[in-house]
Amino acid sequence: MTETIRLATRGSDLALRQAREVADALSSRRREVELLEVETRGDQLEDELIRNLGRIGAFVRSLDETVLEGNADAAVHSMKDMPTEFLDDLVVAGVPERAAPGDVLVTPDGVSLEQLPEGATVGTSSLRRKAQLLAARPDLAVEPLRGNVDTRIRKLLAPTLQEEHQRRLTVEEEGDSEAYDRTAQEWFDDLSEIERQALERSVETRYDGIVLAEAGLDRLGLLRDVEYDRLDSTFVAAPGQGALAVTAVDGELAETIHNVVDHPRSRIEATVERTILSTLGGGCVAPLGVNAVLQGEFLHTSVRVLSADGDEEVGGTRDLPVETHPEAARSFAEDLASEGAAELVDRAREEA
Repeated sequence: MTETIRLATRGSDLALRQAREVADALSSRRREVELLEVETRGDQLEDELIRNLGRIGAFVRSLDETVLEGNADAAVHSMKDMPTEFLDDLVVAGVPERAAPGDVLVTPDGVSLEQLPEGATVGTSSLRRKAQLLAARPDLAVEPLRGNVDTRIRKLLAPTLQEEHQRRLTVEEEGDSEAYDRTAQEWFDDLSEIERQALERSVETRYDGIVLAEAGLDRLGLLRDVEYDRLDSTFVAAPGQGALAVTAVDGELAETIHNVVDHPRSRIEATVERTILSTLGGGCVAPLGVNAVLQGEFLHTSVRVLSADGDEEVGGTRDLPVETHPEAARSFAEDLASEGAAELVDRAREEA
C-alpha cells in the first residue's frame, strides 16, 4: 500500500516551489506526497508591513496548526520566517540543503549600491535591510515594499519599461524608422514574461532599486530575467535566510523526513544563527543579521545589530567550534548583548 504524506504550504509561487523541492525528495515508489495550500495570517494582511502583522510567525503558525489538527502531516517553511519558539509537539524534522543566504540589489539597469544616484529610492519591507542600507548610504530614501517576489519585481520594472515602450510607439507614429533597430512589437516580443507583466502594472512609488533574497530569485528562476548586484559581506542576512524547515509531529514520520531531506551542514549553520537570534530576542522587530558558515571544525559567524536608522550598531565576527556550536553561539550572543546589542533590540521592540 502506498503511503501519502500531506505537506502544508503557503500558496505563493515561491512557497509552492520550495514545497515541491521537499515533495520531490520525499517521493518514492512507496510514498506519494500531496501539497496542501494554507492561507496564513501574513497572506491575509497582504498590504501590511511584516513588523505590524501582530505576532511573530505570521507566515508559520497557520501551517503548523494544520499539522497539529491532523489535516496535514508536515509543513514546509522558509526558515527565516520561523519564530525561535514554536508550537509544542512539533519538531524541525528536516533542514534541506541551503540555497545562497545573501541579499541582492535588483535595479532596472544592474547598477551597484555605490552607483545609485544620491537620494535614490530603494524598496524593502525588512527592518534589517533598511538599517543596513542606511548604514552604508544614509542619503537613500528607503520605502516600504510588500508583495510576493514577482510582484515586487514588477513594481520595480514597470515605470522604466512603460516609458521605453511609449518612446518606441511615439517614434513609430512619427515615422522615424531609423531611431531603433527593432519595432515596438519586436522589442515587446523579446521581453521576459515578468517584464511583459510589469508593462501592465500601475505603481504609486518609483523605485531605483529593491533588495531581495538571492535564494528566492533563484528558486523562482528569475535571476536570468533581472539585473542584479550581490550585496557584499557587510550586508549580513537574516538568520536562516536561504534555508527551509520541514516541521512535523515528533515521531516516525519526523524521523523519515529527517533521514531523507536533512542536510547536516545547513542544520548546523541554521542552529547557530537561530540560537543567536533567540538569545538576543530580536524576533522580527529588530534590525538584526546573523550568518554562519561552516569552515572545517569552526563556524565563521557574523552578527550585526543596528538601530532602525542605521546610525548605531553592535556586531562582530567569531569562529565558533562545531563540537559545541549551540553553547558557543549563545555565549557569543550574550557578549554582544552586554556590549549594547540588547539595548538596541529593546529600543526596536519599544518602537515597534
